[in-house]
Amino acid sequence: MALHGVIVKANGEKINIVVGEDENDPVLYITDLLPHLGKDQMEKKAAEVVTGEALNAVIGSIPLSEEVSVKPNILKYLNEKFGIVEEDFLSAELELVPAYKPRDIGFDRSMIGAYGQDDRVCAYTSLRAILELEVPERTAVAIFADKEEIGSMGNTGFQSRFFENAIAEILEKYEGNTDIKLRRVLANSELLSADVNAAFDPTYPEVSEKQNTAYLGKGVCITKYTGSRGKAGSNDANAEFVGKVRKLFNENGVVWQTGELGKVDMGGGGTVAQYVANYGMEVLDCGVALLSMHAPYELSSKVDVYMAYKAYKVFMEKD
Repeated sequence: MALHGVIVKANGEKINIVVGEDENDPVLYITDLLPHLGKDQMEKKAAEVVTGEALNAVIGSIPLSEEVSVKPNILKYLNEKFGIVEEDFLSAELELVPAYKPRDIGFDRSMIGAYGQDDRVCAYTSLRAILELEVPERTAVAIFADKEEIGSMGNTGFQSRFFENAIAEILEKYEGNTDIKLRRVLANSELLSADVNAAFDPTYPEVSEKQNTAYLGKGVCITKYTGSRGKAGSNDANAEFVGKVRKLFNENGVVWQTGELGKVDMGGGGTVAQYVANYGMEVLDCGVALLSMHAPYELSSKVDVYMAYKAYKVFMEKD
């Protein structure tokens, strides 16, 4: 595992931490139980085989001396390397991520294998698209929000007022802000919710509806509605806006497909589209279809990634 994050020291100094990405860096490790002793573990349900409390990272094994444990030696290393002490971990945000490099997948190199493509693949293509815009017909905005997988809460999630406040600041700058002006701007906006969908996996065909699913390599996927077991917690874009996006893509060479996140009664999932729709704006989910979503190594098609970039750029630059 690689370690990423920030640590804020007692004096307010911010330390950026990246360990495990360079070829010469050490990596950290999470142990697993050997099958020879896993009789009780194998009898558990899959969701209980590895508990959250069992995800302990191995970070060292050499004690500072014969009289003390390993911990003081690790703290000594961290102090020498980053200038931090143990208490600094109280004001830290650290994440362990797979220390795998993205790789070409397949003999034809047509796919990308990498961790966290949900939703880095959509964030990257959105960023590339807006940075390459010249003069769009309307104001273009790309929003990058945090904590989508846990409900988009907090002041960096999409349920915060960050986006609303940013638009209010722009209004104040150009013509003076009022509440009704802000509401009108938001309600008259259009947005593509850049999020991935599940691609059809021939190994697990029973979870997908073959006539209403996305396939790897068939273009960017638009998803009219998400939700759990139907449309619960979904935005459900209206037919007029779907038609407008469809026409825009067709006229600008964007290869696209439609898809649903599995069979209706199988489960499902949601995106941030529902929160943006509360402003009254038109919203449609649009992103890359993945195999092995949420696995340590996810799979995407290079064609789909390119078409996502092209879709976002066309959407932002055309009226």
